[in-house]
Amino acid sequence: MKIGDKMPEFSAKDQNGKVWSAEALRGKKTVLYAYPKDSTPGCTAEACDLRDNYNRFLALGYNVLGISKDSVESHVKFAARYELPFPLLSDPDHALLEALGAWGEKKLYGKVSMGTLRKTFIFDEEGRCTEIIDKVDTKNHTAQILK
Repeated sequence: MKIGDKMPEFSAKDQNGKVWSAEALRGKKTVLYAYPKDSTPGCTAEACDLRDNYNRFLALGYNVLGISKDSVESHVKFAARYELPFPLLSDPDHALLEALGAWGEKKLYGKVSMGTLRKTFIFDEEGRCTEIIDKVDTKNHTAQILK
């Protein structure tokens, strides 16, 4: 995914069982944030910062959606525990994450594995990527997005 690219076509279920697609998101600006795992410290900080500022996003005409490879069931628990008001998309086969460029090699304690790369993609009303945030400040992510 590069600036100017169209949002990849996809179909993914959220924690409420609703199926989302690129087509369903057209017409509003969209913040699509990719995160590694529900209920981990960094992912929780990021989700809660977005939750605490959700009304600001709505007032500015944004959809806000999270995406990870976690299951719908995991998203149900995560969203309920932290009262997250936005959809969390489940991408267990990481097809959308790969299409976005948010799936790749990660190194942790010297071990290399494949996984979700924490990135945020901002799309305009036509579904074109206008910004990619590669270095996410999990505690202050809203400020990064709305700068």
